[in-house]
Amino acid sequence: MALTTARTGLTPQQWDDKFFMEYVRENRFKRYMGTDENSIIQLKEDLTKKKGDKVTFAAVNKLTGAGVTGNTTLEGNEEELDTRSMAVTVAPLRHAVAVTNWDEQKSTIELRDTAKMALKMWSMEKMKTAIITALGSINGVAYADASEAQKDAWLVDNSDRVLFGATKSNASSNDHSTSLANIDNTSDKLSPAIISLAKRIAQSASPAIRPIRLSEDEEWFVMFCGPQAFRDLSNDTTMTQANRDARTRGMDNPLFTGGSLIWDGVIIREIPEIAAVSNGTIDCNPNYLVGAQALGIAWAQRTKTTTQVNDYGFRNGVGVQEMRGIEKLLFGSGAGDTDDLKQHGVVTVWTAGVADT
Repeated sequence: MALTTARTGLTPQQWDDKFFMEYVRENRFKRYMGTDENSIIQLKEDLTKKKGDKVTFAAVNKLTGAGVTGNTTLEGNEEELDTRSMAVTVAPLRHAVAVTNWDEQKSTIELRDTAKMALKMWSMEKMKTAIITALGSINGVAYADASEAQKDAWLVDNSDRVLFGATKSNASSNDHSTSLANIDNTSDKLSPAIISLAKRIAQSASPAIRPIRLSEDEEWFVMFCGPQAFRDLSNDTTMTQANRDARTRGMDNPLFTGGSLIWDGVIIREIPEIAAVSNGTIDCNPNYLVGAQALGIAWAQRTKTTTQVNDYGFRNGVGVQEMRGIEKLLFGSGAGDTDDLKQHGVVTVWTAGVADT
């Protein structure tokens, strides 16, 4: 059986590397990814060089002790370093397309190029969906699949980093469904006041949610919003006045572009795929104010292409596969790493999300 030889300069490995870099770079969340602890989405590729199915992410909480002054002996007054860890499990992810000679006969390299865009878009969608699912997850369980008991237990452990509507008092006895039902479409639409409150919640949480640091004295949070919540924020008179009076005038102003908004050290980014859920009366949007180490992405294998030729060369297939895991980082706040889990870098903010009429 005769096989087509790959042309020089178009080897599969080079195609694999280019594919991986392009699909990650063009992902909607790429600007928030990085390899260090200052990144909103922290990346680790530990398992690309060794065996295993889990990658460990670590957090070190700030010291809270008073220390000593004067001639007070330091020995015996040391403070234990509060370190936490979470293992993110990786798993294979694969897909492929096939073309027959009857449709269009191509060489192996041409087939790769033809399938590249479709597979890249599929990979981008899968990663985007996985990130959004992780942001809303309940202790590792997708929100849509979590039981009321699981949501209530999660709320108990994360009561200092969850906000229902415009006031903290909307949280009723750490009951998730009851608290969600307290949101209405009059006072609980996403607003600059809610964003500022969510920021203060992040700062006062224990342990506190760290903003990302862009320079020595410039710190930011980011809020990912559903489309209905972003609509309400864009129409808020305080926000429109801020954009009109404080932002650059002209066609680049968010009033015209619909681009990201800024308020009180928070960058607000619309993510259309964040879906609303019903509280029994109205639809509500989950919004996520995030700081450093909100999510972890672990790779055991970067994207690798595969090919298959069947039916005596008549049917040609090309696929992609990788091994990765994406999870919201949760660190224990009790005696162990798995006790009283708290979402490390996320404040979940529920607001009205009523659909357009």
